[in-house]
Amino acid sequence: MSAGLNSERDVNPSQPTTEKTLADFDPVKKPKGNKFAFACAITASVASILLGYDIGVMSGAKDYIKIDLKLSDTQVGLLVGTINWYSLVGSAAAGVTSDWIGRRYTIVVAGAVFFAGALLMGFSTNYAFLMIARFVAGIGVGFALMIAPVYTTEVSPASSRGFLTSFPEVFINAGILLGYVSNYAFSKLPTNLGWRIMLGVGAIPSVFLALVVIGMPESPRWLVMQGRLGDARKVLDKTSDTKEESQQRLSEIKEVAGIPQDCNDDVVRVQKKSHGEGVWKELFIHPTRPVRHILLCVIGIHFFQQASGIDAVVLYSTNIFEKAGITSSNDKLLATVAVGFTKTVFILVATFLLDRIGRRPLLLSSIGGMVLSLATLGFGLTIIDHSHEKLPWAIALSIAMVLAFVAFFSIGMGPIPWVYSSEIFPLRLRAQGTGVGVAVNRVTSGVISTTFIMLYEAISIGGAFFLFAGIATVAWVLFFACFPETRERTLEDMEVLFGNFISWRSVLKDGKKEEEVHGGNDGQIQMGTKA
Repeated sequence: MSAGLNSERDVNPSQPTTEKTLADFDPVKKPKGNKFAFACAITASVASILLGYDIGVMSGAKDYIKIDLKLSDTQVGLLVGTINWYSLVGSAAAGVTSDWIGRRYTIVVAGAVFFAGALLMGFSTNYAFLMIARFVAGIGVGFALMIAPVYTTEVSPASSRGFLTSFPEVFINAGILLGYVSNYAFSKLPTNLGWRIMLGVGAIPSVFLALVVIGMPESPRWLVMQGRLGDARKVLDKTSDTKEESQQRLSEIKEVAGIPQDCNDDVVRVQKKSHGEGVWKELFIHPTRPVRHILLCVIGIHFFQQASGIDAVVLYSTNIFEKAGITSSNDKLLATVAVGFTKTVFILVATFLLDRIGRRPLLLSSIGGMVLSLATLGFGLTIIDHSHEKLPWAIALSIAMVLAFVAFFSIGMGPIPWVYSSEIFPLRLRAQGTGVGVAVNRVTSGVISTTFIMLYEAISIGGAFFLFAGIATVAWVLFFACFPETRERTLEDMEVLFGNFISWRSVLKDGKKEEEVHGGNDGQIQMGTKA
């Protein structure tokens, strides 16, 4: 032991020495949240209110539209669900425009198109006119769904990316709550006027969005892809926690864009690959193993987010509460406000946990809670359905499980698909890859929201929720096996995690061992070589 101690004192005088103090061994302090990045994320995420408001307001407005326009259940299902199909046009177009005119102006397009759709819905005179208006609004929704998480991801520093990228989901929930409140506020108006005002008021967030987007910077990654290094550097300096992080982010983006590291001009010439050329081939025709893994994760997480029944609960909450024994229209609308309030509160909780706990723990615990609450809701509704008398305990259980389901969903399964899918694609594939996730999300949502009434009429409403519980169980197994943790990883470092599917843990362990070896060598004190 003494020989070892003496050898530490016999430091070679030719080698530089570094005196360490107690402060050197203190844990690294986490940087404070970047206020400018926070403001950019808030502004971009306002676009997500458009979808949320439409979901929430249609939950109550559809009942008044059905009475006023004398619609069948099938027509109501098509009216509610087809906006998700229409949004595919918007999300596909957004993948092109976001690479062509930039992320910021694509957000402007989203607001303008939805503004037109909301006004058309408010002035609709018949079912055909209303369906055309829904088509226009759906395109705006598709634009917003695709571009808000992409922009927010690209301006966010790694330390708070999960927190900031969850904002679009926060605003979707805020929009749902506003839609529920709008239903309740205008429910006392004449039937033919009330639902038109409910839908037309949705134009207001679009105007606000168009005004505030003027002060937003463009995405630094898009600027680099256009060769505008000087502008990208300014944005990164403002949206990074430190100057060193800004330089590191710029270096990583330049590497992905194929720009030499020693090229520091404000404007450089780059190969124009930012308009989608070759991207679809790389995604679907000749994908690499990491890209296949990423696609599995993105398609899987967006499919199961909707296939587990969230839109059935949110859009048809009045029907569910009616089946549970609430007959008063006023009480049903108040109950939907409680659903919207619960979703909004728990999504806010999730935003603070994403970067502290990580994506995987939140996702798995969220899905587990959803399975339990869906199965219990199915049990409660089945008991009510087969009972010939009113059962207060079953009614209370069903209402509690609806609130529990939206709470568990909002704590993980709500925000994480948007955070996860927008951060794991490499830069060259990000816009179109995220568009694929949005497309899967909207198609699945469209199928669920269009067919839910037919589903519960065929297998009972309790059976429908047992089915959703089974789907959520399959989702938990897939997420546990194939989804690596991405917390605090830079966007350009993501591909290292993917490509091994269920064996990603071993790759992560090997990487940690390598870091420990290099870290250990770097941290050793240089010893002398005296005999």
